[in-house]
Amino acid sequence: MTSVVIGVVAPAAADDGYRASIKTIGLADARAMTGVSWHRGCPVPISDLRRVKLTHWGFDGVRHRGELIVHQKVARSVVDAFRVLYSTRFPVRTMLPVDRFGGDDDASMAADNTSAFNCRPKTGSTSGFSVHSYGKAIDINTLENPYVKGTVVQPPAGKTFTNRANVRPGMIKHGDRVWRAFTTRGFTWGGDWTSLKDYQHFEAPI
Repeated sequence: MTSVVIGVVAPAAADDGYRASIKTIGLADARAMTGVSWHRGCPVPISDLRRVKLTHWGFDGVRHRGELIVHQKVARSVVDAFRVLYSTRFPVRTMLPVDRFGGDDDASMAADNTSAFNCRPKTGSTSGFSVHSYGKAIDINTLENPYVKGTVVQPPAGKTFTNRANVRPGMIKHGDRVWRAFTTRGFTWGGDWTSLKDYQHFEAPI
């Protein structure tokens, strides 16, 4: 089975350069994911996931093409939210499926990578599925928006960005355009949590 295009975002009348597509995951790609980001026992089958390709701005001020694996139910919302980020020239370092990092979340975070699906336990736990396992969570600019719980900061290099009052490019803040782009589409932000702060993380209900 080859991938099938489900939806394509056509340019607006005044073309801003944003392009996005939503495709099913073909057999060859599904085999490549198996044993890496997906394995038997995961809470969703690969057939429920979609490959989203979209345009984003980089920290270099140049347009780039990124790729996310998300659940089919949130694919269109993800495309629409990232169009908002694109329109405000919010920079994204890289956007690659976690399979490019061997399914290693730590390696993906260390690379400041923006990613979504990865069938794995909750951060800091060895049991219970993360919302990423459902394809309904996205981590954006993991270095500029680290996970913080007590003295634990992930990725470790994200300690530079734990002072959230000093807003720098690529950072997310409560109430900003990135926050609104996702929360108005049904996502919640990990930066609004009280027991810990996961500034990179947006998730939809599973």
